[in-house]
Amino acid sequence: MSQWGPTARLSYWAFHANRRPAYMRYAYLQLGSDAAAEDAVDRAFDSIMAEWLRMLHMDRLDAYAWTVLKHCLAERQPLRRPWRRHPPEPMDITAFEAALKEAHADRYEVLSDTIRFYCAVSRLAERQRDAVLLRYGLQCSPGEAGDVMGVDEATIRSQLGQAHRRLARLLDTPAAPEPAAAPDPAALPGPAVPPHPAAS
Repeated sequence: MSQWGPTARLSYWAFHANRRPAYMRYAYLQLGSDAAAEDAVDRAFDSIMAEWLRMLHMDRLDAYAWTVLKHCLAERQPLRRPWRRHPPEPMDITAFEAALKEAHADRYEVLSDTIRFYCAVSRLAERQRDAVLLRYGLQCSPGEAGDVMGVDEATIRSQLGQAHRRLARLLDTPAAPEPAAAPDPAALPGPAVPPHPAAS
């Protein structure tokens, strides 16, 4: 970075400041640990920094950065063997946390519904799953989710629509359309995942 011009340095740190909070929250949602999330995001930004001058000439800089983050997250996730039992995935753990915060509901029923919902989410195509987690897990608007993933808002809305239909089939519920204006986390079955307070 010492060889970069001031414009390149400023643009990198602006990108870092703008994307790191969302990357951290998404990484925590995937890995279930502050330390693991921070390590994965730091590795992602190290890789992005190494490629930054080349990235500045890309049409889809944000999409490339998102791919780098996803690669770093995949490296942090333990290898799974189908013949062995494995502990709950971070999304399952987050489902427990969300369920326990439901003060006015039957906790066992909420827990069952939440885990069922996240099991269904885990069966979505990767891009649909990312769109759902950003939109409902991290409370991003479709436009914000598109910015993070490096795609336009129409693409996010299309992926969410496909995800709604797939989730409706998996959960045997009517598909709800994506709202045109005000975000409504209740549009999908199951509670949204609250952002982790330490991931900032």
